[in-house]
Amino acid sequence: MMQEGGGVPLYRIEAVPKHYAWGSKTRLQAMFHLQPGEQRNARLAEMWFSGHPQSPSPLTLPNGEQHDLLSEIHADPVAMVGEQASQEFGPVMPYLFKIISAEIPLSLQVHPVDFEARAGFNRENELNIALDAPERSFKDSLAKNEMLVALEPFSASVGFAPLAEQLRLLRAVNHPIARNMVHALTARTFHVGQPPQEYAACDVMMPMSSIAWPDSRRRIFRAFHVAITAPAVEAGSLETALRHTLENLPELGRSQGALHNAIEAAQAFETDASVLCLLMMNPVELAEGESVYIPAGLPHAYIHGTAAEIMTNSDNVLRAGMTVKHKDIANLLHSLNCQPAAPIDPSSSAFAALAIQDLITYRPKISEYMLAYGRVDNASGAWPIAGRLIQRYGELMQKYGPQRLQLPSNGPRVLLCTEGSLQCTTARRCVQLTQGEAVFIPAEDGRVEIGVNTKAGTDSRDSQGSYLFASTPF
Repeated sequence: MMQEGGGVPLYRIEAVPKHYAWGSKTRLQAMFHLQPGEQRNARLAEMWFSGHPQSPSPLTLPNGEQHDLLSEIHADPVAMVGEQASQEFGPVMPYLFKIISAEIPLSLQVHPVDFEARAGFNRENELNIALDAPERSFKDSLAKNEMLVALEPFSASVGFAPLAEQLRLLRAVNHPIARNMVHALTARTFHVGQPPQEYAACDVMMPMSSIAWPDSRRRIFRAFHVAITAPAVEAGSLETALRHTLENLPELGRSQGALHNAIEAAQAFETDASVLCLLMMNPVELAEGESVYIPAGLPHAYIHGTAAEIMTNSDNVLRAGMTVKHKDIANLLHSLNCQPAAPIDPSSSAFAALAIQDLITYRPKISEYMLAYGRVDNASGAWPIAGRLIQRYGELMQKYGPQRLQLPSNGPRVLLCTEGSLQCTTARRCVQLTQGEAVFIPAEDGRVEIGVNTKAGTDSRDSQGSYLFASTPF
């Protein structure tokens, strides 16, 4: 139970549960201590701490009244989100913070870039498609730039791998769709505006930016298009072909991760040829505390694991396959970033790589959000997660030296206790949290300190805790 200290209590914020077919039946239920009958028997995929208009989080006011986060922000935006955030983003929550848990792979998807999000939202409004309609693609007018921090080993496919790696894997797969993808990757355009005749209809669906694309990027687009528009294949044929490749392709190296992701996806979606797109993408394996940043337009698919997600305040998702939900291939292709590139690690930037024993910060180069993952511990022993990242980015640590990181104090913040217990203190308020409990800290509360639960004995497990701290970066 959340215990209130002296002064006016912090706002308690409740997570909004989201049930999707790919979710877990145990992981989030355990973290949030849900009782039988409270999401216990359904697949729970996401828990939202949200000011999004479609799913605002319940908020308990200091006087005990129940409101929602968005209405409270609208009532007093400067007090709740701060003057800077209000001026930059308006009277809204600038970010959406989630805990997700995937037991099976979820959709191959892209988040729309900004102008496509605005155009799509307005277009679907004109068509009178309800915001909660299953066939609706654009729930708001914002681009969604997303960051994920693993809370346990997490597997994903993110962005396109180098063209040579794509070809190596696809050529090794004995399946007609894979062969068609190889053909698309190798059929060159020799004159601008004159693609090979068989891909003329495909090229019409390229983004506006494709006018400046090199030919290699056009070929990646075509191969991706081949897979996501292919008809259903014979059940089991994809998995069989992929497993045969795994057994017969020597010295896979990092490509082995891509093949494993595709096999796992083929098990869940046995007739969906879009799983072959995972052979074109970078496999990502994150240990606890490691992260990846996914800007709008970048194709990705989460395979399995539990993680924290933070993103711009948008619920826009364009799906191409590996899903029972609505697919919007045409709009996805209009936002698709086909440039091969390594996944972006937001903890490796000069500022965000710095870990202070019990605190890791993740700050991509955007102004809507950042995230901190931390631990409190009376014993003050070394935290293996921070130690591992410090070792990983040792050169940066040597370059910039020890730093004193302070949690942001001028914007809207959400603090979630993920393990054990802890204490949150501001100039006016103090509260103890246990696992699964969270508070919203308004901008007017200023500086925040997170420490050991002072009401717990020093030998108790309650004298330790871990947390996630979502905020704007100011």
